Amino acid sequence: MTNLEKLYLRLPVPLQNLAVSMEGWRIGRTRYSREFYQLLAEAEGRTYLSPEQIQEYRDRRLREFVRHCVDTVPFYRERFCAAGIAPEEIRTLDDLRHLPILTKQEVQDEYSRLLSQAVPARDRVIVHTSGTTGAGLRFASTRRALREQWAIWWRYRRWHGIEPGTWCAYFGGRLVVPVGVSKPPFWRYNIPARQVMFSAYHMSPENLRAYVDELRRRRLPWIHGYPSLLAVLAAYILDEGLDLGYSVRWITLGAENVLPQQVALLEKAFGVRPRQHYGMAEAVANISECELGCLHVDEDFAAVEFLPNPNGAGERVIGTNLSNPATPLLRYEVGDIVTLGGTCACGRPGRVVAAIDGRNEDYIILRNGARLGRMDHIFKDMVNIREAQIYQREPGVITLRVVRRPGYSEVDERRLLEETRKRVGDDTEIRVEYWERLERSRTGKLRFVVSDIASGKLSSVGSGES
Repeated sequence: MTNLEKLYLRLPVPLQNLAVSMEGWRIGRTRYSREFYQLLAEAEGRTYLSPEQIQEYRDRRLREFVRHCVDTVPFYRERFCAAGIAPEEIRTLDDLRHLPILTKQEVQDEYSRLLSQAVPARDRVIVHTSGTTGAGLRFASTRRALREQWAIWWRYRRWHGIEPGTWCAYFGGRLVVPVGVSKPPFWRYNIPARQVMFSAYHMSPENLRAYVDELRRRRLPWIHGYPSLLAVLAAYILDEGLDLGYSVRWITLGAENVLPQQVALLEKAFGVRPRQHYGMAEAVANISECELGCLHVDEDFAAVEFLPNPNGAGERVIGTNLSNPATPLLRYEVGDIVTLGGTCACGRPGRVVAAIDGRNEDYIILRNGARLGRMDHIFKDMVNIREAQIYQREPGVITLRVVRRPGYSEVDERRLLEETRKRVGDDTEIRVEYWERLERSRTGKLRFVVSDIASGKLSSVGSGES
């Protein structure tokens, strides 16, 4: 935990609200510049290009990007040379198959050689992610690349009528309320971004009524967050027979896989069908839901390949991040599996995905009954961890299973315990186990949170289990 985080968590609530708003102002000033709105307008202008036009646009970007990689990135100069391929031979998405697939481990191990020599350090922005494996990954991006990614995300939101500046109830993994707090408010206000940021770490049965009361009071038209968290809230509303007293206009979901039962639960509780998009910090793929409920690949944003899954059904997602010149990722293995769909009548050109087998995680159960959803924030900066998994067999006790990278030390373990404690509180017993390799599912995926508690199963919310 940084000194700034420690200071924030000790502040009184009004000053925490001020700090959240100041950070929201800083992020908004960087993200939503004039360049962002230009990129958004350009992206919206491509919405209804023909499949042939969008493919030509993507492949033209791909050719330019490959040339940039070979000219400015040592790692790719060696990779192309070893493969006996000239950059001019990569002209279309199909041509990428001649190159090896890039793994997350390679990005961790070869990071300095993956940096473009054409992007000076002063123009780099460091991005943090942990993805589905719990392995911390830090890489460089650029402000323009981040703005383009947000432009693609806002294009999808505007498809459904959501405009920048719409008040939003945000349910994510950010630690905005200290875990030890036992009385409301369990949320903080980001005024510049028009967000009420609800804590993911206080959603116990005793506290959820306060969440509902705040939604009623604020009459927030848009709810956005992790499906696992919103499913907990929706189940509570239905189980208690509550009514928000107003109509929620939009629910958008991200960061996790969305299950059919979660969609049904949210629609029943809030009276509106939730919409989803699929993306990641590495920006190697993006998939957005249209108004007809189909998931479309955003072909103009990244070069996305779907390859057969050797471990079973579905297709592996392999992506190339056309927007980030600082750390180019060619043929990056995302680790997710999709089922391809047919066609859609909406007129958008992207390939249709029927289902995504992505980030499926069970819940962590605290001693007070609170269910914690996605927990990968613990590992975002843990770059000396190869992969990790959280296992639970009884409420209030968790085991961190860790595969170490060279360089892992007692300092990393102390930091891991500190980041975990910050989110699960002092009442939770935390154990650490070191493994050589973590077990995969039958489809070859690593489950990040595994619970042997019935109420901790992802499928338990809304199923009548308690």
